[in-house]
Amino acid sequence: MSIVSSHEPGAFCWVELGTSDQNAAKAFYGELFSWTAQDNEMGPGSFYTIFQLEGNDAAAAYTLDAQQQAGVPPHWTIYVSTDNAEATAKRSAELGGEIVMPAFDVYDLGRMAVLKDPTGAFHNIWQPGKNTGVGVQNEPGSFCWGQLNCSDTAKAEAYYKALFGWGANTGSDGGMTYTEWQLNGTPIGGMMDLPPGAMAPSHWLAYFSVEDCNASAAKARSLGAAVYVAPTDIPNTGRFAVLADPQGAVFAIYQQA
Repeated sequence: MSIVSSHEPGAFCWVELGTSDQNAAKAFYGELFSWTAQDNEMGPGSFYTIFQLEGNDAAAAYTLDAQQQAGVPPHWTIYVSTDNAEATAKRSAELGGEIVMPAFDVYDLGRMAVLKDPTGAFHNIWQPGKNTGVGVQNEPGSFCWGQLNCSDTAKAEAYYKALFGWGANTGSDGGMTYTEWQLNGTPIGGMMDLPPGAMAPSHWLAYFSVEDCNASAAKARSLGAAVYVAPTDIPNTGRFAVLADPQGAVFAIYQQA
């Protein structure tokens, strides 16, 4: 198992579900990814769930409050590691991004900020304290890839390269253009254009590794998920599907070739 004890600056380090029904989400993802759930009280009637895979932190979930639910649907958020949350947030604004929530402490676990890139995609940054981030990646049931679906790939590429020092390798296959994000030469994620007429705003899509894409997509559907993109081959790479959990949060699964 790919156990992770730290995340270098610029690496994806945490994935978090904002949902309308936290208990239902625990049941769904527990069945789909074999996650166990540890609930941590945040205040009267609220708790933060840490999902674990064989004892290692794999993701988290919280309940969107009524005000958030009025304008934000259930969704997955990807965090990027930084050694200085304030400096990274400031740099984001200089590059045309927006500081949605300035850097703040999360107890003694770390420091975070909520940002929006110039195309409108939300992304969070995490300066580690006692919590360095997920403890397992690239294993069945864990986060393995982050993909930006956006309205202006050129603008996004300039922003993320300058903010996190990512490399961007763009190629075309079968008429589709895809950019691969790289951190110190290692592929970590991707980017593609939103399809013409797309109703969705620019957004990050979290991918989770599975052993069998077909079987996992079928299981997700049996548990109440919607299948937005049926299991599809990526030539010489693997197989993926795009799903929405029963509360509507969209995510992807990936089976490596």
